Amino acid sequence: MDTPADPHVGLQSTRAPEPGRVVPPAGDPTSNGHRPSLAANGQRLNGHRPHVAIGGRVLVLNASYEPINVCNVRRATVLVLKERAEIIERGEGALHSERLVFDRPCVIRLIRYIRIPRDVHRRKITRKAVLARDAWTCQYCGHQATGLTVDHVIPRSRGGESVWENIVASCAPCNRKKGNLTPREARMHPRSHPRPPGPTVFIQLASPRIPIAWEPYLVAA
Repeated sequence: MDTPADPHVGLQSTRAPEPGRVVPPAGDPTSNGHRPSLAANGQRLNGHRPHVAIGGRVLVLNASYEPINVCNVRRATVLVLKERAEIIERGEGALHSERLVFDRPCVIRLIRYIRIPRDVHRRKITRKAVLARDAWTCQYCGHQATGLTVDHVIPRSRGGESVWENIVASCAPCNRKKGNLTPREARMHPRSHPRPPGPTVFIQLASPRIPIAWEPYLVAA
């Protein structure tokens, strides 16, 4: 995973070109209407390394505008130049090679719809994902405490499974109070019915600092 960074920080100031354009300087021999090439690994642009590091985070939308992933600016630029995606929201500033200026993507949309597997039960369940799904709130007392842990609603010793529908965020006092009891026995029931999380949860984990430009697409999800 790439080092987290805000896509709007550390940019070179420049006049932004029109959305989606790749603008060569006047007199550049590549300004003949051909799209410049970018190696698949993003290491060189037309044989030249970029003047600025291509880092940061970009929100990836499916063709249906559903948020599905987060990638770095390098990968997003490759997708745009290969015409597999279009820029929906631009970051401030621009990306530079020795001869070209590129829009800095902040949100991109895939041109072709990608079918995403809906069987999220296969996705690895982690403590961070459970806490993010439950908004870092104890599902028994409702407090947003530090040092939250997770609790099996039906204890494993009582036949409970380690699935999304049986795991909730819990503070330490509630976890100790409930112990090895069922919700009925402990008279402690989750405030909301646990269920598999949507893609927004994993996007928040991949980029804890959500840029303002992302918010309309995540709210819609």
